[in-house]
Amino acid sequence: MILPTGVATATQRLPLLSARALPFLYLRGVPKLGFVSFLHQNRMLTLGVSNKMAQSMEKCDVGIENTLGVVRPATEEYAEEAMEALKAGKVIAVPTDTLYGFACDACSLQAVNRIYEIKGRKHTSPLAICVGDVSDIKRFAITDHLPHRLLDSLLPGPVTVILRRGESSILERSLNPGLDTIGVRVPDCNFIRVVARGSGSALALTSANLSGQPSSVCIKDFENQWQHCALVYDGGVLPSGRAGSTIVDLTGPGKFKILRPGSAKDETIGILESHSLLEEATVT
Repeated sequence: MILPTGVATATQRLPLLSARALPFLYLRGVPKLGFVSFLHQNRMLTLGVSNKMAQSMEKCDVGIENTLGVVRPATEEYAEEAMEALKAGKVIAVPTDTLYGFACDACSLQAVNRIYEIKGRKHTSPLAICVGDVSDIKRFAITDHLPHRLLDSLLPGPVTVILRRGESSILERSLNPGLDTIGVRVPDCNFIRVVARGSGSALALTSANLSGQPSSVCIKDFENQWQHCALVYDGGVLPSGRAGSTIVDLTGPGKFKILRPGSAKDETIGILESHSLLEEATVT
């Protein structure tokens, strides 16, 4: 996200309609009547989406006819398509464990610039990156000074950790130029983690909204920006509210500083203190 400056059980597939035919129904906004409604619900279960997510997708239904043809369910069946779009330098919209976000290849300067254009945001506001697993973080940032297994305690989850990039970081210097730190996320969201793993790179990630506007917990919240995305992945209504991730600065050995309370402040502070880190006072 933009940082401050400083299985469900799989059910049997339908015998009369293949899984490949069903996305057409989803994408064309077919009225949810009778048999079609049943097919849509069965598809959610077939693709490994929980009943809870299926219900939330109904609540945030794309009643708008998807004339752009860019909306897909956020399920692993569509992950490869997302990876290919990212490798081609495209911007996609994805759910996380907090908010919907715009994502692109963090090592593609053209794609990163495109995200800033979509957001209407100044380049002086840095972007975070998203990786698939905690073990990937050391490729992009310095972690040697952190207590053993601290990152595994915090992540995956609704936390953004600020770390120093260091000379060994494989991140392009064109991402957040002039800054020697980087915010890193490992969301507790299977779809984006699968996509991040398969992309072969870190993902630049920022909330899916215009700069200064409310964050998005449903794809309809940023419907007017679909046209700027190669693909939009629908994970239903996200339950965590609009607080976003908790941002914590871990650049200083033995200390931490909460930069944004977010949705997991108390839990995050508890974990940090249990690893003997001291909270650094915020100077006002």
